[in-house]
Amino acid sequence: MPGSDSTAHKSKSRRPKYSQFSQQELPAFKLILTPGYVISTFIVVGLIFVPIGLISLFASETVVEIVDRYDNECIPKDFRDNRVEFIKNKQTNKSCTRTFTVPKQMKSPIFIYYQLENFYQNHRRYVKSRSDKQLQSKKNAAHIRECKPMGETDNKDPIIPCGLIAWSLFNDTYGFSVKGKDLKVNKRDIAWGSDKNYKFGADVFPKNFQVGDVGGKSLNSSMPLSEQEDLIVWMRTAALSTFRKLYGKIEDDLQANDVITVVIENNYNTYDFKGTKSLVLSTTSWIGGKNDFLGVTFITIGGICLFLAITFILLYVIKPRPLGDPSYLSWNRNSTPTPGR
Repeated sequence: MPGSDSTAHKSKSRRPKYSQFSQQELPAFKLILTPGYVISTFIVVGLIFVPIGLISLFASETVVEIVDRYDNECIPKDFRDNRVEFIKNKQTNKSCTRTFTVPKQMKSPIFIYYQLENFYQNHRRYVKSRSDKQLQSKKNAAHIRECKPMGETDNKDPIIPCGLIAWSLFNDTYGFSVKGKDLKVNKRDIAWGSDKNYKFGADVFPKNFQVGDVGGKSLNSSMPLSEQEDLIVWMRTAALSTFRKLYGKIEDDLQANDVITVVIENNYNTYDFKGTKSLVLSTTSWIGGKNDFLGVTFITIGGICLFLAITFILLYVIKPRPLGDPSYLSWNRNSTPTPGR
């Protein structure tokens, strides 16, 4: 029967039941970018960004920072033409004395950083040359598969900690004095707490480290890795080829025009790859260390927004452009959808 055929056809249909939701016809807000909206947005962004930039820039200017590059000055004149030979020769005197004047009062804590340039800690092979399992627990001492070529000694004994990152640990040292008085350098709490507590085990001790081919600083074999904060700081690899790492803290105030004497042991070999080394002393503010970029960026963006707002206002006043009637827009038309369409 014809009626039964049409009923069967309807029951087999996969067409969903009509609704505004299924047909994406629910009411929606669709912004029309009129001159008022655009100009108001630029003004608001400018009025917010410029003050934030000025505050950030002012905070950065309150930070006192001293940067002293010493890799060239700490090479004796006789070795200026062959720096690699000097740094690799164990018989040469690596001690070097530098002096600089404090430009403004530096309130404690004063953070000490070493800065390296042209050192690619982000190189894939270098980053992978470590064993996180070995660093966490002594039961994983033999887990050295990822550490090549610094995974084991010539006698096939595992190196702890293994890998290129640990092997290349920074080993320059600094001693500070002002007016003949030594300044104590606090090297506690310079590493991230999460690294000390979770990434470096309290039961893991250095073993067979820097045996044979020495790459950097040696470690105290009687101290667990979780307490060797120089290593923990170094093992957090940098993303860029120029980076700073925290060496320690001076917890005494330094006055303006104080002359700081620094005795440097220039041990670390950056001359093979034409890298540079610098010593950095810096205070901090509520926004962190010295960083003019953030403030300049906010001021620049806010200034551009205010400039565009003024430009659009002038254009709108001098040469106004009539707006179209928004009632002709498709979503403003009074049309009643039908279920059968």
